[in-house]
Amino acid sequence: MVFSDLFFLFGFLPAFLLCYLAAGRVRGLWARNAVLICFSLIFYAWGEPVYVFLMLASSVINYLMGLLIGRRAPLVRSPYSGDGRTAGGEAVEGRPYNDGEQASATSRRKAALALGIALNLLILATFKYLGFLVGIAVGLGAPLEVPSIALPIGISFYTFQSISYLVDVYRREAPVQRNFFGLLLYISMFPQLIAGPIVRYDTVAREIGRRRVSASDTSEGLYRFIIGLGKKVILANQLSEVSDQLLGGSLASLSTLGAWVGIVAFTLQIYFDFSGYSDMAIGLGRCLGFHFNENFRHPYCCNSITDFWRRWHISLGSFFRDYVYIPMGGNRRHQAVNIMTVWFLTGMWHGASWNFIIWGLYFGIIVMAEKYTLLKVKTRIPSPLLHIYSLVLVVLGWGIFYFDDFGRMTIFFQALFGGAPSTDTFETLTALTAHFFLWPLAIVLSMPLRSWVGRAIGRAPHEEPLRRSPVGRPYVHLALRALLSIAILLLSVCLLVGATNNAFIYTRF
Repeated sequence: MVFSDLFFLFGFLPAFLLCYLAAGRVRGLWARNAVLICFSLIFYAWGEPVYVFLMLASSVINYLMGLLIGRRAPLVRSPYSGDGRTAGGEAVEGRPYNDGEQASATSRRKAALALGIALNLLILATFKYLGFLVGIAVGLGAPLEVPSIALPIGISFYTFQSISYLVDVYRREAPVQRNFFGLLLYISMFPQLIAGPIVRYDTVAREIGRRRVSASDTSEGLYRFIIGLGKKVILANQLSEVSDQLLGGSLASLSTLGAWVGIVAFTLQIYFDFSGYSDMAIGLGRCLGFHFNENFRHPYCCNSITDFWRRWHISLGSFFRDYVYIPMGGNRRHQAVNIMTVWFLTGMWHGASWNFIIWGLYFGIIVMAEKYTLLKVKTRIPSPLLHIYSLVLVVLGWGIFYFDDFGRMTIFFQALFGGAPSTDTFETLTALTAHFFLWPLAIVLSMPLRSWVGRAIGRAPHEEPLRRSPVGRPYVHLALRALLSIAILLLSVCLLVGATNNAFIYTRF
């Protein structure tokens, strides 16, 4: 089940909201959490009826490991002398473990953390990478049979969230969750379950057991959800028709223009597809009282590749920064090794295929090179040149990302750089003209249009009376939002009727 599905929009979601609201009125927050857990398991089991038990097993493992990690050392009585003082003459009531006992407790916590992380990675590796690794061994001559294991939807996302829970509890940055159903709620919460964003445990730890939803939360959440729906259905789905038409079939007749049009279409498609899902997840979470962090900040407005990755899939980048890069030494020691390790893992996270590994290392090399060159002189370079430089490298990177077959990838890049039999084809021109409205719309909406319009309205002289009015401005603002939301919803529903290509790209990861 996906968010951009008519059954989800008009069946699952209304049924969930009715049960959720009714439970809250009768039994309070714990009943609402129970409804959210039940519907989250139904949501996941809809497409993965077997692997829902894998997610439940993962939740049990992380719950037990969390309890071991979160154990605090109890106070013990001090060795009193006869007058109620220690042998050293200090009047105390008690003290923590001595050094030896404290070291032993810390060692047990570290062991529990290591075991918990290892079990999470073992589950992920078995279902996502085992076939890939065995295939490499077979290629090297090992007499093995490559296993055929279906990839559980969203396993990368909920595995990383489980690891964040264990590490946050170990670092004392979040309290241990002593209620199993509280942890299950965090891991299985359907708004962000199958394609992120990766919600850190410390972000929602307090809201699991104590949250309130205001009218503003509901309004903002619904608006954000519908904006995400529009990104997915109106833009990403239509752009996918162009990229699939030019890059998805035989590449024998691919022209140079067709290669560029196809990969630019995919560049815009993957942004609106993934940021649309993130918007829908953040919006649904807001309606339920959860405040997820932003996952995109207009990445195609970047002025370097380093800047691009500060704006794209922010939750994944921050995860690797805080849980891999900094613990390895960060900028303090072995910086180059740390950077390349993180980018190798970033590529591997996206899929068990060589093109993802190459894609990760490609960006790792660029980011590392920028640290020693571009970032030191960036202020002296005109912004348009930096922007063009960044976009060209990003588009080339998406070319590596798109093709998991090296033969097809080679043909594509040859065509991209002028090695095609022709420079344009009727098919390419048709793809451009048949979807002409998409290109300017997608390009404009990939920019921070909302911020620009907001600043422009704030500076407009004719808006001065509205700004002074404590009543007029909110009502006008809400009316415009309502009209825009209705228009997006109606158009999205019309496009979803009979749609065949509606899956989110990142559900594969």
